[in-house]
Amino acid sequence: MDGDRTLVSEMAMPETSVVIRAYNEEKHLPALFDGLAAQTYQDFETVVVDSGSFDMTREIARERADRLARIDQHHFTFGHSLNVGVQHGTGRFIAIVSAHTLPVDADWLAHLVKPLKDERMAMVYGRQMGRSDSKFSEFLDFERTFGPERKVLTSPDFFANNANSAVRRDLWEKHPFDEALPGLEDIEWAKYWMERGYQVVYEPAAGIYHIHAESWAQVRRRYYREGQAARWIGVHRRRDLPGDAWRETRYFWGDLARACRQQQFKQKAPEIARFRFEKLIGTVKGVWDGSFMDNPLKRQRVFFEKRYRALVIHGPGRASVEELELPPLKPGDVLIKVAYVGVCGTDLEVFEGRLEPYRTDKAGYPLTPGHEFSGRVVEVGANVKGICEGDRVTAECVQSCGTCAACRRQNWTACEQRQELGVLGLNGAYAEYVIVPWRSVHHIPEDVPLQRASVCELVAVALKGLKRLELNWKPDDFKRCVVVGAGSLGHLCAQILALRGHCVAVYDRDPARLSYFDGMAVQTRQALDDLTEFDALIDATGDPDVLDKMLHNSGPGSVLLLLGLSYARHEFNFGALANHDKTIIGSGGASASEFEEAVRLLPQLNLDAFIQKFFRLEEFEQAWSLFRQRRYLKIQMAIDDLLDRVHVLREDQGQSGLSVTVSSLRKEAFYDRCQS
Repeated sequence: MDGDRTLVSEMAMPETSVVIRAYNEEKHLPALFDGLAAQTYQDFETVVVDSGSFDMTREIARERADRLARIDQHHFTFGHSLNVGVQHGTGRFIAIVSAHTLPVDADWLAHLVKPLKDERMAMVYGRQMGRSDSKFSEFLDFERTFGPERKVLTSPDFFANNANSAVRRDLWEKHPFDEALPGLEDIEWAKYWMERGYQVVYEPAAGIYHIHAESWAQVRRRYYREGQAARWIGVHRRRDLPGDAWRETRYFWGDLARACRQQQFKQKAPEIARFRFEKLIGTVKGVWDGSFMDNPLKRQRVFFEKRYRALVIHGPGRASVEELELPPLKPGDVLIKVAYVGVCGTDLEVFEGRLEPYRTDKAGYPLTPGHEFSGRVVEVGANVKGICEGDRVTAECVQSCGTCAACRRQNWTACEQRQELGVLGLNGAYAEYVIVPWRSVHHIPEDVPLQRASVCELVAVALKGLKRLELNWKPDDFKRCVVVGAGSLGHLCAQILALRGHCVAVYDRDPARLSYFDGMAVQTRQALDDLTEFDALIDATGDPDVLDKMLHNSGPGSVLLLLGLSYARHEFNFGALANHDKTIIGSGGASASEFEEAVRLLPQLNLDAFIQKFFRLEEFEQAWSLFRQRRYLKIQMAIDDLLDRVHVLREDQGQSGLSVTVSSLRKEAFYDRCQS
């Protein structure tokens, strides 16, 4: 909060409480707070009422609002959420604004609350305007409903709108908002006090931009709710429906005429027709229904839509980004908003159907890939312990049952019921959200950006393999080690071995990959020879010819660690293995202990080469194509880089508080953005 706000709060209770209802409003909420900070009238506090958001809404509210109140989705109605917000406020005036709105100018709040100082006034509602990104017909509806002339309403001219309104607390205490209504709680409240001699004023000088980014299903549901509520409170009857149809028909032709004048007929005509249809159908069905839905599941679907974007593989060579419905969170699960996910060869093997479980029909589609990821927790199940909303986390790929004989021996990868995130049976992190069991979640240190934290799974896999390699080594027994293959996994193995003081060399035919070791205590070679000088050999290629050469050309008593997962059918002569006391060790996946060690190790590793190239989710085909070219050590999908950019700004600029950093990310002038 700025200095004026701080001074006011220190001197006295604020005159006005600004109540903001929010559900998944991370896109719009920071800009609304920017608009509030720019107001000339500053004698106010802010209260955000969250109705079960699963994005960053609550984190933004904790940073920027004076108070955050939460209600369960199952208890949500518009009236209930407002009553909770008013209860958490202290002002004698209550300003109400939707989270997806923006003040038109710096005097919005002053104009909104000023009329309430007249004792005859119960409620004020302000002007609402659309923007260029609004649906064309809704933009015109705003013009028709909220004109430029000020009006003082009296009975029976009942109207109000809580997307932009203000009421007196003393009157609210005598008659709170109706919590049973599915909508129009604002009109019911205005009607109640107007019938008792009070006035409601429409103040066009108190203007906001109202941003509705709704699907067509959401448009129909909105008008369905309002139609039901209008019938409940007696301002609309079934006999009024023919008038509704006539009005929408007139608006339809009027909208088309406006589109013609603006030379947008071809672009806007389909949208105009769809909007008028959905609005009319929703209104008719709502008014026609005799009572509000008693089924709580149906009621919740009317109010909420939990949808998210994800990449879905439907079969070999068939994948697309789609909107999915988020399933209910189980008591032991955690919902994570994904920041970054690394592209892995396994993702492409699943996509192409080459991975063994898919070739043998042991695994099936559809599946969302992605197992190397980082993000923030946005919701936790009832039985979750030690994990809170807002925590920066990653999660294990391998999900074992924990009870079978293999799991009791801690041989997690041998579990017959094993599932793997984004690989086998569990949807992964090529998505805005991913659900994982809470026991597989690991916290990321605050000094590690989420970009780098997405490498944690790879580090854990490397650590597990090296742990098996070093099983019979003495603590101070430093070895001569060679890593064959300077891809992402081989690169990390070489770095970790060097950190532990071993003598390390890396073989790779690609000089660009070897160049990533410049400045490190690692030797690099392009020719696969002189293998006899090494005690330990790590293969990170999965190439059977490379393995054959390592078997025959390594020295007596050497140990071979196989980390590559793509070995094809090949004939090997194991005589050299037995005759020269050589050992082969295989390793795959990682368990909780390796993840914990990986998290601790992240700050010590040089991960610059892993954060050079990023793609958006919709660009997955480009990302996969570039991955096949092997031009980068790691390619990442930036699902929601705002989660990390906030953290980076805090570190780099020495700023504290999301209110500062989110504003920094939106560099355009506030009111210029409102006009766009």
